[in-house]
Parts: sequence; C-alpha cells; structure tokens
Amino acid sequence: MQISIVIPLLNEADSLPELHRWIVSVMEKHQYSYELIFVDDGSTDTSWKVIETLKQNNPNVKAIQFLKNFGKSQGLNAGFKKATGEVVITMDADLQDSPEEIPALYHMIVKDKYDLVSGWKKKRYDSKIRKNIPSKLFNWAARKTSGIALNDFNCGLKAYKKVVIKNIDVTGEMHRYIPILAKNVGFTNIGEKEVIHQARKYGETKFGIERFTNGFLDLITLWFLSKFGKRPMHLFGFIGTFMFFIGFFSAAYIGIHKLLMVFYYHQKANLITSNPLFYIALITMLLGTQLFIAGFIGEMILKNKKESSLYTIEKEL
Repeated sequence: MQISIVIPLLNEADSLPELHRWIVSVMEKHQYSYELIFVDDGSTDTSWKVIETLKQNNPNVKAIQFLKNFGKSQGLNAGFKKATGEVVITMDADLQDSPEEIPALYHMIVKDKYDLVSGWKKKRYDSKIRKNIPSKLFNWAARKTSGIALNDFNCGLKAYKKVVIKNIDVTGEMHRYIPILAKNVGFTNIGEKEVIHQARKYGETKFGIERFTNGFLDLITLWFLSKFGKRPMHLFGFIGTFMFFIGFFSAAYIGIHKLLMVFYYHQKANLITSNPLFYIALITMLLGTQLFIAGFIGEMILKNKKESSLYTIEKEL
C-alpha cells in the first residue's frame, strides 16, 4: 500500500461524493495503490450513509464512525491506527484542500526523505477576522515556542511517513501541533509545501473563534511538556527554591530589624506579626516549599515509571 488518505469529517454529506471522485481520479491517474479512510466524527446529517454508498462502489474506501462528536484529534488518531500505507496523507473533507497536491506531497516523503510535510495555505479564502489574523498570531507563537519554521501549523493537508503517525498520540485538541509532537519523539526532518486553498463550497465551518483560545492553551501545555516533561524539578525546584529564599531572607530582615530596634537603639518595637511583610514572607516560603516538593514528586514518578516506547524510537537495519 503506497498511500493512506485519512479524512476526519463532521456533517459533510454534500461534499463527500465530489471529494471521493476527485481523489480517485488523482490516484488512478498516477497509478497509486491506496486506501481512503473516512472518520465520521459523530455527524448528524447523512454523511455516514454517503460513506456506506461510496464503500459499496469502491473497495479502497474504509470508514470509522464515532457515535458522538469527539473532535478532530480523536478522528485523526483513529485513522492513524487503521492506516497501513507507506505514506499517510491527511486532508479535510470540505473541499478546501486539493487532492491534486497529493502526488507532490508523496514525492517529498518518498524521494526527498522528509519525515513530515505540512501544507502552507499562503493565499486563503477564509474570513480575515475569524481565521486569517488569528491564524497568523497562532502560527507566530507556535514557531517561537517550538523552534519549527512552519508558516501554517494548522493546515489539514499534511503527509507523513507511516512510522511517524504510529509513534505519536494525537489527543485533546493536539491535531494542530502534530509537527511539534513528531519533533518531540525525534522526527526532525520536517518540510513545508505551499498548497492551493479553495473557498468552502458546501456548508459552514465547524470551528469558532474559541479554537484559538484553546489552541494557545494547548501550545503552553505542549511547550511545558517538551521543555520540562522529563525533568519537572528543573522548573518547580528552581522556582520553589527561589521563592523560599526570598521569603526566608525577608523574614530574617524583619527579625534582625526588630532586634536592632530593641537592643541597639533601645526603642520599643512592634510585634513581628504586626508587619504585613512577615505574612508575605511566610506565604512565599510555604509556596516555595510546596513547589519544590511538587518537582521532587514529579521526578520520583518519572523514575518509577517505565520508559514508554513513544520516547525510545530506534532505527533497525
């Protein structure tokens, strides 16, 4: 099997027949052996019936149906587990991604030896307020935090070596960070190709503005896991120690100041507890201690947990 095409979808009954014809035309033109995997993410329209009809007419069609909507990441993850092709292509079902890009993406994986190739929709036909401007901000932040020089992390049109998709776990809403997930497990040869973006022909977009808020929160999580996921003490221990010493020296200053006022200047001093700085110092020491313990416990958990194969990919001759 040369190519597996994974297409997650939600309520795209109108676009599926045309998308299927287009993909089949490209596959037959280039004589690729292929499988077409539709993942119905809990559609409430007739998408599943359309897929069943396509399956009857084309044995290369495979399908997975979720009983309710779980999200694009879970759809991709299910499709990745089922895929058997040498190269795995992902694309959206709304006809905004062109199947004509598949041969070039396949060539970049097989001939140019990329681990992953991400599409770049340089010219977009989406709303500037809802998608274009937020996407640019999101991609800028993703480049800065990940160190991967991609212009469009969230493009649905991507190509992967099979070994890549078999060694990453796409959960939550991490589908937009698959290049980062791949880099974190050792696949660093990541390329980009400018692809055609088309205006939506049927229906409406399933994503609202909230996806960018969630996206930035997920990006922070991914950045933390990539930087400190295997050494939590480096973050929590450092911050905790710093806070503890700030509190400790603040408390020591208050105590020394009181002693000087009483024994050296022979002045009556107020109780230490009447100074607001005392409580700030106390809370800072307590928080610092808790953060240090959190880092220590994290290290203990990691030491006692067996290394997952996700982080121990090896090449075999």
